[in-house]
Amino acid sequence: MAQLQVDIVSAEGHIHKGEAAMVFAPAEMGEVGIAPRHSPLLTRLKPGTVRVRTTSGQELAFFVTGGILEVQPHLVTVLADSALHSKDADEAAALKAKQEAEEKLAGAKTSTDLAKAQQELVEAAARLEFARKLHNITH
Repeated sequence: MAQLQVDIVSAEGHIHKGEAAMVFAPAEMGEVGIAPRHSPLLTRLKPGTVRVRTTSGQELAFFVTGGILEVQPHLVTVLADSALHSKDADEAAALKAKQEAEEKLAGAKTSTDLAKAQQELVEAAARLEFARKLHNITH
């Protein structure tokens, strides 16, 4: 069976390295699915979930705040701005981050503050959605 080598890294360090049968990622223009022998691709990622289906059929989930996805025929590299493994997802912390981002957005006085607050809110909302989906799957 053909397979992909997957490497997920962020500024915090190495998040995941392993073999996969399929990878799904939140590209800026929509979710992409990558199978072995995919044509080369380089695209930006938006905040969301990167899913890795292993060769044994297990699905691993990782939250990314954005970054770059590089695809080669047998290699997928995710260079995430920040990443979180599903086992580290905390719904309460994600909800708090979303509330703080909403407060910053409401108090933004300059266009720079507004743009930064909007980006933080998008990331926090995506992180909260990631944590809630995981919570619903495991319970």
